[in-house]
Formats: sequence, C-alpha cells, structure tokens
Amino acid sequence: MPELVAGLIDVFADTPLSGNPLAIVEGAEALSEDEMRRIAGEFNQAETTFILPSDRADRRLRSFTANGSEVFGSGHNALGAWLWLAEQGALGEWEGARRFLQEMGSGVLPVQLERIDGRFHGRLKQAPMRLLPPPADMRAIASALGLDIADIVRTPAARPAATGAVHLLIRLSDRAVVDQALPQHDRLTALLAEVGAEGCYIYAIDEPPIDKAYARAFSPTIGLWEDSATGTAAGPLAAYLGQEGLLRGNTLVVEQGVKMGRRSVLKITLEPDPVLSGFGVIALHGVLRI
Repeated sequence: MPELVAGLIDVFADTPLSGNPLAIVEGAEALSEDEMRRIAGEFNQAETTFILPSDRADRRLRSFTANGSEVFGSGHNALGAWLWLAEQGALGEWEGARRFLQEMGSGVLPVQLERIDGRFHGRLKQAPMRLLPPPADMRAIASALGLDIADIVRTPAARPAATGAVHLLIRLSDRAVVDQALPQHDRLTALLAEVGAEGCYIYAIDEPPIDKAYARAFSPTIGLWEDSATGTAAGPLAAYLGQEGLLRGNTLVVEQGVKMGRRSVLKITLEPDPVLSGFGVIALHGVLRI
C-alpha cells in the first residue's frame, strides 16, 4: 500500500484553525489524475495541492477542489504548498530570502520565501491582470447574490478580472452588506458562465484612496460555495483598484473569511503585477495510505 506524506496547512493565518485550510500531498508523481481527484474529494477542503517534480521549475503543483475541478490560479493553493515545503525542511538550509520557480498549468512563476521572526513568509508573483467585458445584467447578479441593485456601488464598475482564474469583482456599499449576501448558487453559476468567470468576489472599501478591503468569495462553478481566502481574486482586485486610481499606494490588505469564522489576511503589492504574500500554520502532518 503506497504511503505519501500529507497534511493540512492554514494559509493566510497567524494561528491554527483560521485562514484558509489547504490539503497537501507530497510525492504525487506516484498518483494518477483520477487518484488526485478522488483524494481531493476525500480531504473535502476548498483545494488540495499535489506536489510533483518539474523539469522546468523547482516544483510542479496541481490543485483540485473537492468536486474534482482542477484550478490553475496561483493563490492559497500555491503559497500554502511552498510554506509547507519550507516548514518541512524540504527546501534545504535557510539564510535570507530565497527564490524558487513553480510550474502550474502551462506557466512558470517565481515565489520568494524568507523567515520572519521564526516563521516562513511567502511572496507569490501572479500574472498580469486582464479585464473582461462587464456583465450586461447587474440586476440579475444582485438578485442571485440575495442583494438589491442599490447595494452595488458603480465606482469602479463591476468587472470580471484575472491574474490566473477569472473572478467577477463587485463593490458593495459596506461591510454589513457584504456579510448579508446569500447567494443562490444555481443562478449565480449560470450568470458567472455568461461573463466567463469562475467565481464572484464581493468587497467593500472606504472612500478612496484606500489600502484595505473587506471581501467574500463564491465559486459555485467549481463546487466551492464560499472560500475563506482567495488569492486569485485578491490579486486582480488590487490590480483593478490600482488601475482605477483608488489605492493610496501600491499595496492592498484584504480581510476575508470573517463571516465563515476563519479570518484571513491577504496582502497584495503591485510591482507592477500583483505579488500575493502571507504566512501559514501547519495544522496536521501525517501519512496518506491509498
């Protein structure tokens, strides 16, 4: 019976049982794609990341949601894998900041790791932002979110955006309205498909210029009803707000997961493309037998 190192790491967290839990499986070159999908279903987390060797980078990563959908954006699924490897001593001796390359899908992107006050901190570069055409019917989207059209703020306009995976970014009037959202997932899935988005990222900000946002994420197209920390949405949000001249500087701190009881803090710096950063806490380390 094959035995693989596996576990859970809470990403964008300062303490265990907060942030976004990510399941990790090492030695995944021994697995078939079907086995990866079934293992992701067994863990039943937002995402499970499988770590493989690469001939183009330091590691190759593959990530699947609990329903077996493969995701390619670089968010908590990638950052958590590198923090896991660093914490396990799998990346060698440590001194200063170190740079690695990760392969995910067809792309290769850099990640930087350093030890800060005894903990590993990761910085993950995302792809340049691309914007898609805005939705034609915002009233239908508001209704699918259980909100009124008056809850949506028009500056900046709601737009699908991506630095990896596509998310529909929608500004709402305040934090309370963000927390009030109650998506009807079947309707939202259909509407997201129309605009070519994987998920919906609703957020609130103070009067610009700003450096903080409060957000929730829904990705029913991949079976993820709500996500407690979504780097692939926070990255394009920072880039979009920056492009619109709404940021105070080049950094955005996003608070997410509060409604779920798993507060997460994501920091994005525009350099000029988004660089996602954060800490993680290993909550479980063990052996997977299949």
